[in-house]
Order: sequence, then structure tokens, then C-alpha cells
Amino acid sequence: MARSDDEGSGGMLSAYVLIESEVGKVANVAQALTKLNGVQLAEDLAGPYDVIARVEASGLDELGRLIVSRIQVLDGVARTLTCMVLHR
Repeated sequence: MARSDDEGSGGMLSAYVLIESEVGKVANVAQALTKLNGVQLAEDLAGPYDVIARVEASGLDELGRLIVSRIQVLDGVARTLTCMVLHR
């Protein structure tokens, strides 16, 4: 049986999501992220991005739904950039 492209050795995908937030909403965004299933870590940053989140999902479709339907719609999220983890 062929293995699906979105299955790693452990069957889980990990990624970092870099988030630009609206002015004054960094802490609210980071706090809201920690309450979402699939988000392992969310921290405020200094630099071009305001928040970084480490996320995990069982496949590429689930990862896409987490980012588009749950993270990008949070109040205060202006833009996201997703960086997939290749090796753990």
C-alpha cells in the first residue's frame, strides 16, 4: 500500500506559523492561539512578525483547515506565513 504524501514517519505534520497582528492585539492573539487544538506553543516576538505558533496536524488537509479556518480568522490576525518542519 502506498503511503500518502502528507504522512511523515510518525504520521503527524509540524509547522511554525508566523503571524502579523493588528496594532495592540499581540497578547490577545497569542492567548487565543494557546486555546486551539493543534497549537503546541504560541509566543510573542520582537521583529517583523508579532507571534509565532508551533502547530501539529495529522495531515496536510487538517493543517490547512487549522490555519485557514481557525488561526487566520482570530480577531487581531492580519497575516500568516506557514513554515513546514521537514525533519524532527
